[in-house]
Amino acid sequence: MTVRIVTDSSCDLSAADIERYGITVVPLTIRFGDEEFTDGQGLSAEGFYEKMAASDELPSTAAPAPGAFEVAFRGLADSGADAVVCINLSFALSATGESAQNAARATDGEVDVRVVDSGKVSVGLGLMVKAAAVAAEAGQNADEIEAHLAQLKDRVFIYAALDTLDNLKKGGRIGTAQALLGSALSIKPCLDLTSGVVEEAGKQRTRGKARAWLAKQVAEAGELEQLALAHGSADDIEAFASSLGDNPARNPMTVALIGPVVGTHAGPGVIAAAFISAP
Repeated sequence: MTVRIVTDSSCDLSAADIERYGITVVPLTIRFGDEEFTDGQGLSAEGFYEKMAASDELPSTAAPAPGAFEVAFRGLADSGADAVVCINLSFALSATGESAQNAARATDGEVDVRVVDSGKVSVGLGLMVKAAAVAAEAGQNADEIEAHLAQLKDRVFIYAALDTLDNLKKGGRIGTAQALLGSALSIKPCLDLTSGVVEEAGKQRTRGKARAWLAKQVAEAGELEQLALAHGSADDIEAFASSLGDNPARNPMTVALIGPVVGTHAGPGVIAAAFISAP
């Protein structure tokens, strides 16, 4: 069985990994007022942060239409795929998964499509997508990949230290971190995104202490299979990576620039750490 992997543009995977594993990425859209951009097409991640810094209003995001997923699913079927596993960002945070499910129903009978709620965002989602792609390349069928992802979901953790809560608040994705809104402006919010929603995990008074808190989450996680860092154009990402010491994971650590989808809500300066705990 030939199984192909589909995801959405919130995965923050590198172009090299997307090409290496033949992953199909369906893009969300980003809006700055009346201007609309397709994620990754005409607006790079670097360009997004520059535009957000220069804009008087925060951008917004929109899920892909079901038709965009239908095109992807049918295209893969036409190219020889027997099944498609589509892994999307947390259904609790976006309508993207619902669009994928609608597209799967529309293509029922044409191709076997499995839509999976990763329950993760950004590089947390990326870790799961890459694992699925590796499994598909190794010859696992769709049932086996689905089962692997269900098991993996409980071992993928993601934490973030934000520089500001403004974007989350205005974007309506603040979740239980609502309690942080009454804090002093100097507070640096710390979040746990592991469950697929935004949950308060602490607050620090300085950027340095927020970085130390994030490093502590990694250090206390024990043996790691994978570790992925991501940031919203943070000028101290190298300092944070260095603070972790020798790579604590079995596999090479990756560092990614968070794209417009998650960057819109997390804001500039965010640093996130996603990891897979060793089984």
